[in-house]
Amino acid sequence: MKRTLMDRLQMACFWVSGLFILLVLLSIIGYLIWRGGPFINSEFIMSSPSGFPLGTEGGIFPAIKGTLWLILLALIMSIIPGLLTAIYLSEYGRQGQLPVIINLLVQSMAGVPSIITGLFVYALGVVTLGWGISLLAGGLALAIMVFPVIVISSRDALLAVDDNYRLVANSLGVSRSYTLFRVILPRAAAGILAGWLLALGYAAGATAPIMVTAAAIIASSSGALLEPVMALPYHLYILFNEHISMNHAYATALVLLGLLLFINVLALSLQSLQERINSH
Repeated sequence: MKRTLMDRLQMACFWVSGLFILLVLLSIIGYLIWRGGPFINSEFIMSSPSGFPLGTEGGIFPAIKGTLWLILLALIMSIIPGLLTAIYLSEYGRQGQLPVIINLLVQSMAGVPSIITGLFVYALGVVTLGWGISLLAGGLALAIMVFPVIVISSRDALLAVDDNYRLVANSLGVSRSYTLFRVILPRAAAGILAGWLLALGYAAGATAPIMVTAAAIIASSSGALLEPVMALPYHLYILFNEHISMNHAYATALVLLGLLLFINVLALSLQSLQERINSH
């Protein structure tokens, strides 16, 4: 009787915690829809900021473009080294000191404050290499920031594949590389893609690294590597910090939140697909 009561109490605590988190999320979304929803229209999405102070009129199209350029460049820079590191840790480096050191370094990178990453890239790329405040510098800063996310998520997706595939392939004399590319990677693909999407969402919402490396108050965001860009998080920061136009600030926040929710829902869907694949 006492054990049953404790189980029910624990389950009630879990439900209350889950419902509280859901309530907080719905409250944030509802508040942003209430404050910013009426101001979102085709002109706001497709036009550039204007007015005086800048941002009191117009829209956020250059900021949307700049955000997409930044996260795309960050993903391109971090995918290959991140995936190769994950493959080594899951398939070739399960024993020895080197994998332990690599895991420690990756975990340490995940704990580095994003502004420190931004300052490092500012010193290296903006100042030393002469890139200036640019898309290239911002993409590199975000790539360094999301690298541990890609490594950890890809490693976990690879390790989630049943070890029986590896044992059978080894017993049949199949090469490790053939097993990796023909069996392991296809079965882990959905989980790896989910990790990449989570990294995209992480990069899309980052403000600190791009403040000192890539972002400008106004820019065309043409995609040129050595030109500054606008970005949704930085544009939102300027609107709120300067109290330029709170209506546009809430509308910008709603657009950014919608983008992040879309990316995360897609990532969770891929993770569910990965679990179903590995269960069969």
